[in-house]
Amino acid sequence: MNKWFKQIGVVIALMFSVMTFAHASGNVEESLTVQDGNAQLWAQLKDGAEGRTTSTSEFHKQPINTYDLRVFDLRSDWLAPALALSLFGMIIIFVLFMKINGISKLHGGFTGKMVYRWSKFDVSIHWLGAIPCMLLILTGLVLLAGRYFLQPYIGEGMWAGLVNASKVIHDYMAIPFMLGWALMVVLWAKNQMPKMYDIKWMMVVGGYINFGPFKGKHPDAGFANAGEKLWFWAFALFGLIISVSGMLLLFPNLFEPSRTLSLIALVTHSVSAIVICAFSIVHIFMATAMSEGGMDCMVSGYCDEQWAKQHHNLWYDEIKEKGELKYKD
Repeated sequence: MNKWFKQIGVVIALMFSVMTFAHASGNVEESLTVQDGNAQLWAQLKDGAEGRTTSTSEFHKQPINTYDLRVFDLRSDWLAPALALSLFGMIIIFVLFMKINGISKLHGGFTGKMVYRWSKFDVSIHWLGAIPCMLLILTGLVLLAGRYFLQPYIGEGMWAGLVNASKVIHDYMAIPFMLGWALMVVLWAKNQMPKMYDIKWMMVVGGYINFGPFKGKHPDAGFANAGEKLWFWAFALFGLIISVSGMLLLFPNLFEPSRTLSLIALVTHSVSAIVICAFSIVHIFMATAMSEGGMDCMVSGYCDEQWAKQHHNLWYDEIKEKGELKYKD
């Protein structure tokens, strides 16, 4: 009897083994079939395969855009570090430059006579564009590159809150920035036209170098010097690009851009932000720390008379000759 039980047990064990092997073989074959099918499907998608859906979208026949990932890699691997470098790199360069070179001081010091240079409306326009511009740079830096220099050092909750706040601020600051940009370009362009003497200004770096053959040089400059003109036209051009691309990204339902156009807008928006960020740092340092007395212009609209003679002599001589020289009461 025991012998029979043993034989039956062996038979049952063999049956289960065969069934298990068959099931496992089926799973392996099924897995290989799925993998082969996925590879074949992906190959077809990359070749531009089309299908049928109930969607009414412009892209309803296109299941996936295969170049999306290349654009996102460009954004994360190149544009994000470049934006961070344009901000922090320019700050480091200027700090080192000022430590070595020093600032541009007024010869003979301040006169105490404040010359009219900008109207209150002009000052308001400047800050209308400047404050949103800096907020857009900082929030854009968090959104584009914050995961590299912030996220590893703060908690997930704080990072999520920071990203959300940055997105809200970035969206709401876009409109006042574009308004300030448009007003500055339209109203200030007439004083930003290039002149022949701007070449000499560039050759001696505006007289801001305090050593070597450049020391003590104060080249001619009109209402705006060559450096300010370069910044103005860069701001005008890239401000236009960043505004147009920003509107496409901010209001996709209104403009209904194609997928390709949206990706182009994403890249051009980031590139323009890098350029404006670098120029903004230069502009801020030159107007505040580098040029003694320079900040007064965009606070009160007036500049010290010695500052006008030293940095914008042609403009000062012109308004004096025309009888348009006005002093602050």
